[in-house]
Amino acid sequence: MDRSTDPAASTHPFRALRVRNFRLFATGQVVSVAGTWMSVVAQDWLVLELTNDSATALGTVTALQFAPMLLFTLYGGRLADRYDKRALLTGANLVSGLLALLLAVLVLTGTAGLAHVYVFACALGLVNAVEVPTRMSFVGELVGPELLPNASALSAAYFNVARVVGPALAGLLITVSGTGWVLLINGLSYAATVLALRRMRPEEILRAGRPPGRARVVDGLRHVRGRPDLLVPLALVAGVSLLGLNFQLTLPLLAKTVFHADATSFGLLTTAFAAGSLGAAFLTTARRSRPSGRLVTGSALAFGVLETAAGRAPGYPAAVVLLFLTGGASIFFVQAANHRVQLGSDPRYRGRVLALYTLILQGSTPVGALMLGAVGAEWGARACFVVGGLASLGTALAALAHRAGRSGPEKDPSGTSDPADVRADAGQSPG
Repeated sequence: MDRSTDPAASTHPFRALRVRNFRLFATGQVVSVAGTWMSVVAQDWLVLELTNDSATALGTVTALQFAPMLLFTLYGGRLADRYDKRALLTGANLVSGLLALLLAVLVLTGTAGLAHVYVFACALGLVNAVEVPTRMSFVGELVGPELLPNASALSAAYFNVARVVGPALAGLLITVSGTGWVLLINGLSYAATVLALRRMRPEEILRAGRPPGRARVVDGLRHVRGRPDLLVPLALVAGVSLLGLNFQLTLPLLAKTVFHADATSFGLLTTAFAAGSLGAAFLTTARRSRPSGRLVTGSALAFGVLETAAGRAPGYPAAVVLLFLTGGASIFFVQAANHRVQLGSDPRYRGRVLALYTLILQGSTPVGALMLGAVGAEWGARACFVVGGLASLGTALAALAHRAGRSGPEKDPSGTSDPADVRADAGQSPG
């Protein structure tokens, strides 16, 4: 086992990478997620080309891709708590790769239509309903609870490394060779994750004990219901993600309808957003404990302000800067909420709790995408950013009001104060 007990190693920003299984996993994910982000740009561009820049069509594709998350993610979390996560992830990545390759073939042969994009987006969403909560809970089994905050932050970091590289490459490749080749590369990239999963040492995976009896969805919901320290960040994620985190829809609309950018400029605009996200992800690698509720709420407030400002950017250079800051604020908030929920939940229920977190974070996207698609069609892309930012601001202010109405720091089920809240209320850093 590659887990170091050296005190100096406990503060190293890449300390979780000393664990061989996690190192393999992260390497495979960088390649696969880069391909996924290339595919996101290619799919959005393909839809805009097929529909003459229709905001409604783009919103519909986004909704179809995330609708299965709304319907099936809780069952995906149940599967993650009940079955071997490595096997589930292997199967999910193989199916995702096959779907991507089939769509690429249709585009390359000139037979792809909007209906095909709709079908493949929905099918990928079904796979993600299982893959996402399984992947998130699997990280804890790879590194253990001590390294989980760092491993989670590094996961966000490599996700955003891929998010920086993927769109930039996709923009260049679309300009040179079209969307079909980008989709083909994405299909092949899933092999990296499958290979990494199969090369892991099973005996070094720290599998959590199975819950007593059947792993039921309702038991996970009951676990959360009795925990105000979990309910508040989940409510914040719900309010912010509904309209504030629909950048898969709003970024291409802003690039093409406001700044009249070509594919390369669109890729660079997306890269600016992702670069800010990457910086925030690396910042959170220093976290060694559960973040406070105050930190989660404050980061949501900052995100709302910045997204609103991005919607009012006077020109392309200002938009690049504001999107960089907005990207940083978005990932800082999401990571803070993720760590507060994940580190506060019982490991026996973690798959189902993270499925609920995923359901709220991504399952609200179909509703938000359709709403913002209508907003964009009526008032333009800038309005989408402003509406999303103001909705996030309102949610954060409501959480602050809720906190102000409480008599003290949040309590866990045992009746003791959450240490993170005690530190925050004492004016100390929450870590």
